[in-house]
Amino acid sequence: MCHIPVFCWITATVLEEVLKTREGGELPKTLTEMYTEFLVFQIDQTKEKYGQEKCIQYIESLAKLAFQQMEKGNLIFYGEDLKESGIDFRAASVYSGVFTEIFKKERGRKEKDKVFSFVHLSIQEFLAAVYVEISHINRNKNVMPLPRPSLQNMGLLLRKTSARKIHRIAIDKALQSANGHLDLFLRFLLGLSLQTNQDKLRDLLKKTDRRSQTNQETVNYIKMKISENLSPERSINLFHCLNELNDGSLVEEIQQYLRSGRLSTDELSPAQWSALGFILLSSEKDLDVFDLKKYFSSASEEALLRLIPVVKASNKVLLSGCNLSERSCEALSSVLSSQSSSLRDLDLSNNKLQDSGVELLSAGLRSQHCTLETLRSDLTEICSPLVSALKSNPSHLRHLDLRYNNLQDSGVKDLCGFLESPDCRLETLGSKKLVAQTYDGAAVMASALNGLQAKVKAIDPSAIDFMYIFYYLFRLSYCRLSEISCSPLVSALKSNPSHLRHLDLSYNNLQDSGVKDLCGFLESPDCRLETLRLSEISCSPLVSALKSNPSHLRYLDLSINSLQDSGVKDLCGFLESPDCRLETLRNTQDNNLFKLKILNHCSLSEISCASLALTLKSNPSHLRYLDLSYNNLQDSGVKDLCGFLESPGCRLETLRLSYCSLSEISCASLASALKSNPSHLRDLDLSYNNLQDSDLKDLCGFLESPDCRLERNHILYI
Repeated sequence: MCHIPVFCWITATVLEEVLKTREGGELPKTLTEMYTEFLVFQIDQTKEKYGQEKCIQYIESLAKLAFQQMEKGNLIFYGEDLKESGIDFRAASVYSGVFTEIFKKERGRKEKDKVFSFVHLSIQEFLAAVYVEISHINRNKNVMPLPRPSLQNMGLLLRKTSARKIHRIAIDKALQSANGHLDLFLRFLLGLSLQTNQDKLRDLLKKTDRRSQTNQETVNYIKMKISENLSPERSINLFHCLNELNDGSLVEEIQQYLRSGRLSTDELSPAQWSALGFILLSSEKDLDVFDLKKYFSSASEEALLRLIPVVKASNKVLLSGCNLSERSCEALSSVLSSQSSSLRDLDLSNNKLQDSGVELLSAGLRSQHCTLETLRSDLTEICSPLVSALKSNPSHLRHLDLRYNNLQDSGVKDLCGFLESPDCRLETLGSKKLVAQTYDGAAVMASALNGLQAKVKAIDPSAIDFMYIFYYLFRLSYCRLSEISCSPLVSALKSNPSHLRHLDLSYNNLQDSGVKDLCGFLESPDCRLETLRLSEISCSPLVSALKSNPSHLRYLDLSINSLQDSGVKDLCGFLESPDCRLETLRNTQDNNLFKLKILNHCSLSEISCASLALTLKSNPSHLRYLDLSYNNLQDSGVKDLCGFLESPGCRLETLRLSYCSLSEISCASLASALKSNPSHLRDLDLSYNNLQDSDLKDLCGFLESPDCRLERNHILYI
């Protein structure tokens, strides 16, 4: 309830009063205690101005109105409603003026148009509970009508009015409510049965009713109801009721399970399931990110269905690989459709939802109350229900992850219909294994991207096989693109070039003609590309394009290219340009997009090193990452490279030379170069060069140098 402004205001009012008037006084611990303190504050304020008798009369009349209209399901009251509760219609304005923080006039200048309400539903529910207590304690009268007749409650008709009878009637009625509209009222009613709360309301209650035995009987009755395998929502509320009655035995029982390690779904009784849900709902940390696997050694659909209230209250829910089916989809759809749901991020990946399950889930996504921003799910090519739902409610979803989905061209075509929607706010779209077997799949996606323009910050259209885009990042690696695909892609990029920052086309058979088309985009004066990854390309046309517009590119990845020495020579022409701002030549397996390898697996030899070193010496100040792994550089190549490392303008921070056929000679050259310019290098990788301990003698001397800046965790990989 801390998300409700009125409750926050009530809390602030109560705490200010308690701290100001009761030095060292105990603060309210339950919801009933908080609202009781608030009512006492209102009574004290009003007594000073209108006298105690008038004040109590006002409160009792408002409490009666609250109860009678709650029974009818009314939140707004008219003249006849007030008259039924003994409130003169003309005096109602006085009530709203006296208790401005409880009761208010809604609208209407003329008498007949006036409408009234309580400032919040929770205040109406609390006053309704107060009225039941006043009626029982002051008049020995039960105003609670019996729930639907049954053999179970027939005995209640024969019993005299008692707190136990009233409690049982209220519990049964709350459990029979389809929408839970009596849940909060029940909590207040049971909380008001405590002696401490009755003592605070002594101005309203003529006598107090000591009920320790009665309350224990109520606790036992609630526990019996919890064991009956109720819906998760009803069970959770009964735990709130136990909390109001200061009984935490079931909660302590499940906490012992939690302290012992992961739970087993087979071991928990219905009551323990409910206790777990109550504990999780009471934990702010667990409600930020709810990971089902965190609590169960084998997460299952049963666990999810029993903890649906936790899902509803959580911001991010991780359900990947939890053996979910369409039953779960139906429950999750209900959560997404709920106006009170906090769910913003939902991971359903690695579950066999089937098309029928996705269709059920789509009903929730279609709801106007759905505010989901991130969705990860498994689909097949029949994804039209999901797309239809997204198109009908497109404005909230920001991140859609469909990795490892067999969408194929037909699925991608449906997806593009959503991407082209003018209301689409998608920023990240990720997918893998979107197998497109025709050119049409790529063409449709290119068209959608062209229409999206600046709206999509990150998209992984994957009309084909493995595509990513993270914030102005366009990743089409492993997409089975050919030179044919390049033409429409380049056309789309040229029509809206200024937003794209990162382009990954590696592991595609673009061939020279495809790269030539791409160069048309790179040469555009509006091109702002900062990261480019290509493989299996020829360097000449690429270098020519980069030289004509070199100032924006920061990261160039040409891994797994058979550039050979001639290709590197062409590349050096770009690196020598005074406008070249390249910082990275590298590609790692981690998720850091700004640590990319550049020239590994490029069939380079020692000849390439000579050209590369000479070029880098002429323009050394920008390069920070250099990866030449998996190239047969040999000792002579490394010796040439050391000429660049010794340069006073060298700012290199990471150097990777794994699988480069190095020996002791290379280590000596590197040690000498690093000693002459040691202050910048942080990460040195010489792994898989078959170096022996004796080969590293010179390098170890450098490591002991006080000028060595190599970080302890990134010193040397052998």
